[in-house]
Amino acid sequence: MEELKHECGVAIVRLLKPLEYYHQKYGSWMYGLNKLYLLMEKQHNRGQEGAGLACVKLEANAGEEYMFRERAVGTGAITEIFATVHQHYKDIPKENLSDPYFAKTILPFAGELYMGHLRYSTTGKSGISYIHPFLRRNNWRAKNLALCGNFNLTNVQDVFREITSIGQHPRQFADAYIMLEQMGHRLDREVERVYQECEKEGLKGMDITHAIEERIDFSNVLKKCAPSWDGGFVICGLTGSGESFSVRDPWGIRPAFYYQDEEIVVLASERPVIQTAMNVDAAKVKELNPGEAIIVSKQGDVRLSQIVEPQKLSACSFERIYFSRGSDVDIYRERKQLGKNLVHPILKAVDYDINHTVFSFIPNTAEVAYFGLQEGLNDYLNKKKKEWIADRNTWIGENELEQILSMRVRAEKVAIKDIKLRTFIAEGNSRNDLAAHVYDITYGSITPDVDNLVVIDDSIVRGTTLKQSIIGILDRLSPKKIVIVSSSPQVRYPDYYGIDMSRMNEFIAFKAAIALLEEREQVSIIKEVYEKAKQQQSQPDHKIINYVKDIYAPFTDEEISAKMVELLTPEGTKAKVEIVYQTLEGLHASCPNHPGDWYFSGNYPTPGGARMVNNAFINFMEEEYLNRNIQLPI
Repeated sequence: MEELKHECGVAIVRLLKPLEYYHQKYGSWMYGLNKLYLLMEKQHNRGQEGAGLACVKLEANAGEEYMFRERAVGTGAITEIFATVHQHYKDIPKENLSDPYFAKTILPFAGELYMGHLRYSTTGKSGISYIHPFLRRNNWRAKNLALCGNFNLTNVQDVFREITSIGQHPRQFADAYIMLEQMGHRLDREVERVYQECEKEGLKGMDITHAIEERIDFSNVLKKCAPSWDGGFVICGLTGSGESFSVRDPWGIRPAFYYQDEEIVVLASERPVIQTAMNVDAAKVKELNPGEAIIVSKQGDVRLSQIVEPQKLSACSFERIYFSRGSDVDIYRERKQLGKNLVHPILKAVDYDINHTVFSFIPNTAEVAYFGLQEGLNDYLNKKKKEWIADRNTWIGENELEQILSMRVRAEKVAIKDIKLRTFIAEGNSRNDLAAHVYDITYGSITPDVDNLVVIDDSIVRGTTLKQSIIGILDRLSPKKIVIVSSSPQVRYPDYYGIDMSRMNEFIAFKAAIALLEEREQVSIIKEVYEKAKQQQSQPDHKIINYVKDIYAPFTDEEISAKMVELLTPEGTKAKVEIVYQTLEGLHASCPNHPGDWYFSGNYPTPGGARMVNNAFINFMEEEYLNRNIQLPI
């Protein structure tokens, strides 16, 4: 599987007791900081382009810093930012460093609120200025805001127009920065609302400041902002006065889980991460509902608030198939079921010749689906054994019985991920040659020219690794047939809610459909889709139809898979190659609580998704297809 990049991972830690409590009970006032490190490190899979953290110190005196941030880029960013934090403490005398009272008044990053972020870019933009959290500074503590998120908005242009129409002048056109300015403005208004209340009550000076910080309600801010966001998101934030929040999109596209007890509130993008960091059962970790926010006030009061009315649940199925950690109890079960679903189409592909078929997987994310496939195959084989024995009209001899009982599913670790392609290899031929050796094979694991070889992967998106490496290297074992299996359905459409696949020509399924239309002299369909998409550009979002579906409509899944085989099989491959995909029905049966399937079906849950897929097709036509000198009368 080609690596897909996913935006992003989030973590929040809110301590509900003074630092001295944790020092006395757990031996260190750094309890919260250490928990944040665990939550971030356990989500390292969600973002390796950069990481950042923010901290808020409660009850700081005027003239003392109370809001801190550290960011770094690269795969080692988590280690780097925490090492930088600890650099502040290296010259502190031991007796002071172990004193929570000294820490909370003097030391940076010694606070009660922590927020962390791991970044994968979906925009191609990189550098420290794009690393979350983003900060908005102000001389009033309550107006300071740190923001991070796991999100991608489809309507950032609309939000930009909204905030500029009221006079704001953002310095950057980036979704996170625009959201920061939008929410910052509403936070200013919330502070001013409470300020006017306090003024009417006769409060003055620091009394009015403290009253504002105690009465501010961040749900008012979120209710003014979140309804204008189209896309998948989990947005997290801290204010300088000590309020923290996390809000989830109303479709439930992006995941968020939290845990709360009398000492701490934590939130993360994945459930097992919290289970591990806090050593609690899965049942104690709750999922934030669609459109819901968890808000913790300065005083430590925790409440849930419905910010946006929930929409039709569209929780991301790719989270279950690929992105989230397989150690989650439900995800583990779902991935196994995805493998089990594929037993009969795989057996059909090898003509039910289980005796001469070796089963394996592409490391490492497909391993759990492979275990499910193994269980399903063993169930099938046990059923066949019973049938063979029951069908015998005479006494079964010992040799025949031994022969039946010894039949087994032949499992081997055929493919081994050997090296990671390094980006400093820039020259095309050298890069392709290196890519061909990303996977190594186990020689002697199959009988040449006799055995079929079935290899399961979690998904096939671009097909690049299959063509450049996997098929060619598996063919060296001289199997009679190679069956590549995807535990997910055909990926046909771009994602606009947090995964870095947004161009039509990235998908081998789309390339196969276009090739079939050309081959069968149906290019008029390509023209019609282009014209329909162009005509819709001026329509409001709620009227947009995903016309790209028409590209696939003339063909069965099997026809598209067969064309993919033609496009992906390297020249000189001796074995026959077939690709077997999960069905949409199988996906939904395996992951019933995560019905978001727009990558496969084209059924986008938000209005902006359909607009963007049509725009992606228009871009494909105008930037690539028409430039190939194909006679298409447009």
